[in-house]
Amino acid sequence: MQFPESWLREFCNPPLSTDQLAETLTMAGLEVEELKPVAPPFTKIVVGEIKEAVQHPNADRLRVCKVDVGDPALLDIVCGAPNARVGIKVPVALVGAELPPGDDGKPFLIKVGTLRGVESQGMLCSARELKLSEDHGGLLELGLDAPLGQSIREHLNLDDTLFTLKLTPNLAHCLSVYGVAREVAALTGAPLKAPSFPTVSVGSADALPVTVSAPDLCGRFSGRIVRHVNPRASTPQWMVDRLARCGQRSVTALVDISNYVMFELGRPSHIFDLDKIHGGLQVRWGRPGEQLKLLNGNTVTVDEKVGVIADEAQVESLAGIMGGDATAVSDDTLHVYVEAAFWWPKAIAGRSRRFNFSTDAGHRFERGVDPSQTVEHIERITQLIIDICGTANTACGPINDLQVNMPAAPAVTLRVARASKVIGMPLTQARCVDALTRLGLPVTQGDGTLTVAPPSYRFDLQIEEDLIEEVARMVGYDNLPQTPPLAPITAKTRPEAQRSPFAVRRVIAALGYQETINFSFVEERWEHELAGNPNPIKLLNPIASQMSVMRSSLLGSLLQVLKFNLDRKAQRVRVFELGRVFLRDATVKNTDATVEGFHQPMRVAGMVCGSADALQWGRKEQGADFFDIKGDVDALLAPRKPVFAPAEHPAMHPGRCASVLLGGVSIGFVGELHPRWRQAYDLAQAPVMFELELDAVQRREVPVFETVAKHQAVERDIAVMVSESVTHAALMSAVWAAPTAGLLRDANLFDLYRPKPAKDPDGVAVPSHEKSMAVRLTLNSDDATLTEEQIDTAVQAVVNALVATLGARQRT
Repeated sequence: MQFPESWLREFCNPPLSTDQLAETLTMAGLEVEELKPVAPPFTKIVVGEIKEAVQHPNADRLRVCKVDVGDPALLDIVCGAPNARVGIKVPVALVGAELPPGDDGKPFLIKVGTLRGVESQGMLCSARELKLSEDHGGLLELGLDAPLGQSIREHLNLDDTLFTLKLTPNLAHCLSVYGVAREVAALTGAPLKAPSFPTVSVGSADALPVTVSAPDLCGRFSGRIVRHVNPRASTPQWMVDRLARCGQRSVTALVDISNYVMFELGRPSHIFDLDKIHGGLQVRWGRPGEQLKLLNGNTVTVDEKVGVIADEAQVESLAGIMGGDATAVSDDTLHVYVEAAFWWPKAIAGRSRRFNFSTDAGHRFERGVDPSQTVEHIERITQLIIDICGTANTACGPINDLQVNMPAAPAVTLRVARASKVIGMPLTQARCVDALTRLGLPVTQGDGTLTVAPPSYRFDLQIEEDLIEEVARMVGYDNLPQTPPLAPITAKTRPEAQRSPFAVRRVIAALGYQETINFSFVEERWEHELAGNPNPIKLLNPIASQMSVMRSSLLGSLLQVLKFNLDRKAQRVRVFELGRVFLRDATVKNTDATVEGFHQPMRVAGMVCGSADALQWGRKEQGADFFDIKGDVDALLAPRKPVFAPAEHPAMHPGRCASVLLGGVSIGFVGELHPRWRQAYDLAQAPVMFELELDAVQRREVPVFETVAKHQAVERDIAVMVSESVTHAALMSAVWAAPTAGLLRDANLFDLYRPKPAKDPDGVAVPSHEKSMAVRLTLNSDDATLTEEQIDTAVQAVVNALVATLGARQRT
């Protein structure tokens, strides 16, 4: 909310400087977000009157003006403004004046100059040249009563300061200049000048019939007819200036009056063109399919959840939000109907956002506007209409005041001991009474308790904590004691057998991947296709239609990133994400870190497409395949050794997918994208991917000290014929299970050979069902150099284990 300081000080003028006033408001919860001068600095610019304006002898668009600035002699000033004419009063920059800085940041100095052969002794200024507005259509015309020679800063009150408050939703009573002044009076003790609302004399018995058929929408509706107004009257300059300093441009006098009272008293109102209303008005909920063209030019379709004001023919206004174009006042308006109402906050909240716009009226009504002052505020609006737009025939009708459902705020009790405990400082009952009384709250005292009947303008006082907050604000947040915490602070250390998520990120990044961060909200199609999740967790209010469910896998997000980069001609994409997924799980209960019915584990996933290596000369370019990403998973989990077993995953190729097991427990999957989804996403090359449980990836083996062998190791190679179905993992498991008396230190597969297919009597090739696998064994002992007998015994033990376990036979 923005307003000028001078307007605030008309209601309450404490003996504080501008900065002190801003600090007082901020420390009371009314945060002053910005202090800005009304006008930038400039000097020696005064009020002048053009006494003569003649055509420049050497220029068609220039005039030579004689200007009176209150000195004995008139000034000759050359001016090119189209509205430079005799009789108007304008700002005059005298010789030596400094205008506001331009785009280069330097002030513009006025000197005696010569324009087309004519001397100019100053400059006549526009509002834009003084940085008062962007209007550059001509000179800034001042009122005819402006004193000649007076400083323009003094005349237009340009030394004023604009306050911008950042108010929380519970401070609806401060959404007006008077509301802020009421707070200032409570905080400083300065007297508050309450506005008066003298009754306007009634000169007509005319009244517009109004029916309120939705008491849950409108609690009070007041209005009156004002006949024979002048809609073309000019808005007084003082009102235009105040509206501009509140961030509101001037429209017409009638509209400006309504806006002015809203900023002054916090009461949004509406002025209808009476002749455009068909019959009477009905306040009700909308009906499905009804349409309304608003004042902003938009046409909206309402339903039964949106309040409206309608006449006998059509909807005329969105209740509490914006008026309709059909009954808007114009230059031809003769009679008006002034309306002020109390709309229930819950009936207005969120309605503007349904139509993708917001208004000052809706902003106030959805937070709560005083229902007790509708009649008084109509009197204020009526008096301004008479003063500004009145004619000799202007006549006001009686105020029609319908009170159908007025709010009744229940009393709230404050326990002084409870307030002391919450605020964290000792408080007496008298101090609490003083704080609440200064705020204008009626207080009834009990034994250690205070009971407050909230005023009609305080919608935020509902529970005891609300009153405690008011006491704290009046005491002053800067006056609260600084009490250090008494609880012991213990550093949370990570076990040595667990690495941090950042360490996992660094390992993956070292493998050439780039991290991505994606939304947890994904497209529902991804869940069905890539995660195989038929019942994803749906969002009640998604931020976009393509982000309607919570993800149960990271692969969909990575595939979107991959597709985005490939579409932009990226040749090699290696991306990963470390994030949370969301699964339904009825076994999960509510705790401080979980939500009942939902499992939210962390996972790490990666996706690769393109060349296996960055551009280099060492070997031929080759596309990344299953074994490349399998190697990356091995490196990520090292020194723990995972086991890869054939598996199936909805997003992965049926024959090129493996489950990753650690200690016999599956921790994720690695594989190639399913051809179906590769075709659906129009990918030239099949990406390979992995997704693992982060908890399992973070676990690591604690290093154990082992002595270095002092004796030379011995290497022996064995080659065995095994069935084609025997895997590398099965082979190595059998090797390590052999009883070698602790001599086996290392074993590596170094050769794989498949014999050529034999031919049957008909000459048809018959594939072999066996393959040769060669393993190099490393043997050593801590006690002594190995003998040939020990070596042969250990090697034979390995061969026997392979024969017994895998049905192998040693090659000769």
